[in-house]
Order: sequence, then C-alpha cells, then structure tokens
Amino acid sequence: MLKYKYQSERRSNTWRLTLDEHRDRIEEDLKESPSLKPFIREVFLECYQKARRKASIETDLPINTFPIELPFTLEEVLNLEYLPE
Repeated sequence: MLKYKYQSERRSNTWRLTLDEHRDRIEEDLKESPSLKPFIREVFLECYQKARRKASIETDLPINTFPIELPFTLEEVLNLEYLPE
C-alpha cells in the first residue's frame, strides 16, 4: 500500500492484484484462527515500521518519504475495496 500511495506514477494492475491476494490471505487466516484478531492489532504498528523499511528499499525512496505514523487504519488495510490515493 505504501508503494501504491507514494509511487502513484508507477501504479499497475499487478500492484492492485498483489494487494488483493495478500488481503485474501489475511482474511483466510483470520477465518481459520479467529484468535488472531486481537494479535493483529497488537503487531500492526511494528509491521508497519518494517513495511516502511522494505518500501524504501524497493522503491529507492528515502525512508522519511513514508510517515512514521500509520497512514492507514487496520480496517483500510483489510478492506478489499480500499486503495490509497
């Protein structure tokens, strides 16, 4: 989602498909193990910090391009219809 938001000129259907596939996986995992729902909230910020680092490496943009504070809610991340603009 960071790449999609901060490299808008490079957006593609492939990126949208990747977002959709990962959301489907998370949805399936949560259905199979509902006890993970509280855990996902606990690790959300930690995962985001890792995502900032990885997005910086992959896009070759400085890490400070990506805000320290979460730019997306967990609900937005999991929402199949949501795309950051």
